Amino acid sequence: MQPLSQAIPRVVADLLRTGPVSHGKVDFAWKAVVGPAMGRVTRVRLEGRVLIVEGQTSSWTHEVARSSGLILRRLNAMLGDGTIQEMSFRA
Repeated sequence: MQPLSQAIPRVVADLLRTGPVSHGKVDFAWKAVVGPAMGRVTRVRLEGRVLIVEGQTSSWTHEVARSSGLILRRLNAMLGDGTIQEMSFRA
């Protein structure tokens, strides 16, 4: 038997991967991956396979860009491999 704390993230990721990509789905995955603090100071939208990330300040944008490799892997794990191929940053 698997602990609930391990099962819930897997179930959520399975649900996200099976449906069509939408703004709400991408926004939910973004906030789940980056956490509440960064989720409050950034906005995202998906254009094709490019995730456009807009930060409230240049320092937040820099923080996201610095962690982009890890963030991209985690987003694709939730949304499905290849859903996002690159990230573009704007302050």
